Amino acid sequence: MKIATIVGARPQFIKAATISRIIQEKSDIQEIIIHTGQHYDDNMSEVFFTELNIPRPHYNLGVGSSMHGKQTAKMLEGIEEILVKEKPDWIIVYGDTNSTVAGALAAAKLHIPIAHIEAGLRSYNRRMPEEINRIATDHISDVLFAPTQNALNILKQEGLAERSLFSGDVMYDSILYYKEISRSKVKLEDIADVQPDRYFLATIHRQENTDDIKRLQEIFLAFSEFDIPIIVPLHPRTKNILDDVAFRSNVKIISPVGYLEMVCLTSNCIKVFTDSGGLQKEAYFLKKPCITLREETEWIETLEGGWNFTVGADKQKILDKVHYCNYEPQKEYFGDGKAAEKIINYLLKK
Repeated sequence: MKIATIVGARPQFIKAATISRIIQEKSDIQEIIIHTGQHYDDNMSEVFFTELNIPRPHYNLGVGSSMHGKQTAKMLEGIEEILVKEKPDWIIVYGDTNSTVAGALAAAKLHIPIAHIEAGLRSYNRRMPEEINRIATDHISDVLFAPTQNALNILKQEGLAERSLFSGDVMYDSILYYKEISRSKVKLEDIADVQPDRYFLATIHRQENTDDIKRLQEIFLAFSEFDIPIIVPLHPRTKNILDDVAFRSNVKIISPVGYLEMVCLTSNCIKVFTDSGGLQKEAYFLKKPCITLREETEWIETLEGGWNFTVGADKQKILDKVHYCNYEPQKEYFGDGKAAEKIINYLLKK
């Protein structure tokens, strides 16, 4: 069996690493990796292939940044040409990026079966490009692997029950596998000048925050009132936008980091502040409280027991939750850590 895996952004590299590790154990599967080049600099792309031992992409489309329509069109054209050449039995797409929907569209028009990993998520905010991507991908895919029971229920409500099944979350698989590797290979002092359990961690990358200077300003003004350091790995583009925003020296901006470094930073922090869906879950898996810098979250399971709060970019709401510490025991919403194995075994049987 030949599988074409389509990736393009950081979270997809992490998920693909988990799936590829299982594929490599199977002698009867050939994997072709197609990298769209959506994330293209070394800190956002190459480092992940290196440290996670993902096989090098067989193809790199190098599309880079652009307007959504133009970027997706370039991906669609490039992926279609590769699929015609390679003739895979399945394609695998992940999550909700432009790479995801482009891969699914290309395969659907060529009548190649599509497996969507991390299906069934909904924010119910159609202003988010990711929401449009995930809805479209779910409705044209042939098999939908839901990471949680709530995601599975959403797929059933949308009439997709026959194509859907609960697999668990491959990101949970990933954390279980890589947290020990991170512990042995990465030192906190090599990443940032902070002490374990004496800092907060933040990431900001979603368009709704990075393209709105007022929202960015509210977030960083809140960070400036924290009484301990907050580490912020930040893309150079967003850092440049902040040139006119004043914040205190406790806000420590560093360059983007690799996955193992991010696992180290998350494992050793007190609390996480993020607009990333992936980091919300990683914080939950590592039992770190999270403040989500959005008005909604797809990962509603993380809101249970006080482990996550959605506060948007409201300075006062952020500050109100900084010292919240009334957490309830976590529940096993995300499977048993064997999602990747279940997914590949299912595709083999099909």
